[in-house]
Amino acid sequence: MTKHKSLEDYAARRFRFAGNALLEFSDPFFAQIDRLRAEFEAQGKHFVSFANYDYLGLANHPRIREEAKREIDGLGIGALASRLVGGERTTHKPFEAEIAEFLGMESALTLVSGYLSNVTTIAWLMSGKRDAIFIDELAHNSIVAGADGAPAQVVKFRHNDLDHLEHLLARHREEYRNVLIVVEGVYSMDGDTADLPRLLAIKEKFQVWLLVDEAHSLGVLGATGRGLAEHQGVDPARIDLIVGTMSKTLASCGGYVCGKKQVIDWFRYTLPGFVYSVGLSPVILAAARTALRLMQEETWRIAKLADNAELFRTVAHEAGFSTGPAIGRGVVPILFSSDVETMWASQHLLENGYYVPPVVRIGVPKDGPRLRFFFSANHSEAEIRGVIQTLRDMPPVTEEAHQIVAAAMAGG
Repeated sequence: MTKHKSLEDYAARRFRFAGNALLEFSDPFFAQIDRLRAEFEAQGKHFVSFANYDYLGLANHPRIREEAKREIDGLGIGALASRLVGGERTTHKPFEAEIAEFLGMESALTLVSGYLSNVTTIAWLMSGKRDAIFIDELAHNSIVAGADGAPAQVVKFRHNDLDHLEHLLARHREEYRNVLIVVEGVYSMDGDTADLPRLLAIKEKFQVWLLVDEAHSLGVLGATGRGLAEHQGVDPARIDLIVGTMSKTLASCGGYVCGKKQVIDWFRYTLPGFVYSVGLSPVILAAARTALRLMQEETWRIAKLADNAELFRTVAHEAGFSTGPAIGRGVVPILFSSDVETMWASQHLLENGYYVPPVVRIGVPKDGPRLRFFFSANHSEAEIRGVIQTLRDMPPVTEEAHQIVAAAMAGG
């Protein structure tokens, strides 16, 4: 058995296995985007980020800034305690009522993290050894972590292959007491969607529960941004649980869980990630609540976001790039043949004022290295066409770059 002399040695070894050799060529991660923007503008150059989740372009909206400032003066900053233990602020339940109504659900509960919302909900709900969780093989890590944290059996089905899911349920449903299917509204790596009508038919046929993670689909899918159900013409009340985040369209941070009132009432007193964590800061709630209202008032933003993502996909295809199965909404990747080529492309774009970090094994352990583009209603047509043209003009990867990475990997 291999023994490590220290935690530092262990960490260094694990980091090598994670692919840190790629960083010998360049390190595009953790860029200080505010500083980068200032530096480019000081040189009279334009800087554009395609790396942020500001789908509707609300992050710096003056009304949100004003409401957040007003809340600081009124209620202050701190959450103060767990809501169960220390009481809650007057703004908690009004926001929860608004997000639930907007999504067509009976009730909602907010948590301090979107990631935590998935982890704690899945792990707590599926608490029996005779339960099972069926998840898409490309599920977000928060879903995987929640499933792994439950004593239930975890079963993965092929990505968006609902024939495979139905086959697995037909063979194994009777082995389990409770079964939960977990899918995403928009998958954040490929930019594609689940088939909700088919999923609901499967749910009802096999008498199972369905959780839809709308992290990347709120404000993105549907004519009014209500997510996957609106986009595919389904009554959202047929979904058992909707989990989402406030860090993307809602221009703040935190997460929420929506469902039937009886379910949310139970969660309010028992869900570990809620009971044992603080409530959301009043400032965060003010920002999210204002963003939710702006989304309903300035509906042009939803259409503009869709137009931008569709334009990008069209121009990328015309330039000969592959965007995989992306439907052309908030997230669209461009696929590359190797990690090195992807890192090279990211560096080339950054040198020309476009910030698009690569998705390679150092960042996310997934096959298919890519640049992942997140779109905003604030992006212009010139910026979208410009980033594709810059990619087309990219010089070939140098032999030196290949050798740097190869040498580093051999040394590891």
